[in-house]
Amino acid sequence: MASAPDSTQLPLFYKEVVPLNQKQHSTWSARRTDKAKWLVNQHVVPLTVEEFPMAQRHYPIVFSAGEDSVPLALMGMNEGINVFVEEDGTLTDNIYMPAYARRYPFMLAKTRPDTDELSLCVDPTSDLVGEFEDGNPLFDGEEPSETCKNTLKFCEQFEIAGNKTANFVAELKKHDLLIDGELSVTPNGSEKPFAYRGFRMVDEKKIRDMRGDQLRTWSQNGLLPLIYAHIFSLELVRDVFGKQASQGKVPDPDATA
Repeated sequence: MASAPDSTQLPLFYKEVVPLNQKQHSTWSARRTDKAKWLVNQHVVPLTVEEFPMAQRHYPIVFSAGEDSVPLALMGMNEGINVFVEEDGTLTDNIYMPAYARRYPFMLAKTRPDTDELSLCVDPTSDLVGEFEDGNPLFDGEEPSETCKNTLKFCEQFEIAGNKTANFVAELKKHDLLIDGELSVTPNGSEKPFAYRGFRMVDEKKIRDMRGDQLRTWSQNGLLPLIYAHIFSLELVRDVFGKQASQGKVPDPDATA
């Protein structure tokens, strides 16, 4: 899940990505916040497989469309709508925050196209980093501070989890288990269902038809519980839709197809 800072397609949330270094950022600090402004209007957030057991309690887990599918936490049923975050970034529920969102405004990225080495980078446009009195310094003299070291460790752990996630998705694709998905919700009193497409999901029928030895292998290596965490999480679609409806953010049914 690493990216290059000079990529024309910046990762979700990031407006700019620059390498963190003592020469330019020696006086910078990082501060905590109880508001996730970068999540406002974001209806999906990438997940790692290690997060499936916790995330399935809060969100439907789907997979992005296209060749390079990644798991996604569905935080709203329509683009531009996040039912768990208010306009000022306040979380409306005591929900699990995906690691992808928690690492912001930091990330590991390639600083040069001719190397696979990753460096700790930051989005300098974020109000969580900069020259201000509150917060924790990113450098202690010429050395990284404990805050900086802990941030680097978290981002490194995230990259490891990202590699595990890529292997998980590769295994699903190897057995042709990912299919184009469709979820529909018919609200009480409505004749026409709201249909949602544009994502991928595991074909549950193919899972039921898999050979016993393959299922046993997946059970032993932990892949099978992850698959079912995804499948069971889809039951939460109605809950997310209900939150969206209570917030008055349900579009015309024809707009969801």
